[in-house]
Amino acid sequence: MSRKKFGEILLENQLINKEQLDDALTRQKTSKKPLGKILEDMDIVLEEDIARALSTQFGLPFAKQLTRHKFPPTVLSTVTAETALAHLIFPLKREGKTLYLAMANPLNMTLQSDLGFQLGLRIAPCVATPVDIKMAIEKHYQQSTPETKEDHSWDILLVDNQELALNAAEAALLRKGFTIHKARTGVDGLKSAAQHRPNLIITDIILPRMDGIELFKALQENADLSDIPVIAYTGKSTAEDEYKLLEMGFYDFIAKPINPLRLQARVKRAIRWCNSSRQ
Repeated sequence: MSRKKFGEILLENQLINKEQLDDALTRQKTSKKPLGKILEDMDIVLEEDIARALSTQFGLPFAKQLTRHKFPPTVLSTVTAETALAHLIFPLKREGKTLYLAMANPLNMTLQSDLGFQLGLRIAPCVATPVDIKMAIEKHYQQSTPETKEDHSWDILLVDNQELALNAAEAALLRKGFTIHKARTGVDGLKSAAQHRPNLIITDIILPRMDGIELFKALQENADLSDIPVIAYTGKSTAEDEYKLLEMGFYDFIAKPINPLRLQARVKRAIRWCNSSRQ
């Protein structure tokens, strides 16, 4: 028996109509996005609709309301907070040599294989929404490490259009108790900075719709935002590039891929500098 297509499941459950499906399929031809993401961007379906459809399509359990359940430390310790947030996964339970894992993308077979090999366990994927997973990570992992919340009063804006890097940086800083705001373009980063007035901005240099340097210059031209320290990070740079960025006025520079401990240390240094400059 052949597996039903994702769009067919949404149609059968009357979540979309034929015209909306055809429109989304047409858009998909010029986009690399999954069909579900396209429909979500069109404000036609919700994250939970997509997750439930994936659950039905592939015959996988659907996990929800993860914040209402308790998870023992032995289960949480199988996956670090950084890994969980970078890949949007959450460990649910362990039965013998099997780890049940909530995943926003249960089709990521490479991740399942790598994690299973690393842990010596069989990975049994379950489907969950990205929001549910993020909320579970924030609640359960931060509760298990309360001593890391010494800087909870600081707001940090992360600007990066690479999802994995953005999530990894967010995870590393959430573990230290920071409040995180995220943007994926320079334009959105500037809007978020004006809206939230963060204590620190960390931005990639290579961004769509206004790159990191243009974002920095725009911040410097705004009297209300010009005093916010900005850390640059990128995977494509030379020593000369780093020198130019620091000369330009960036507070610091971090090379990709992001090392969580290095990122935390640089952010703490920025905090100490800001606190001392205000005294």
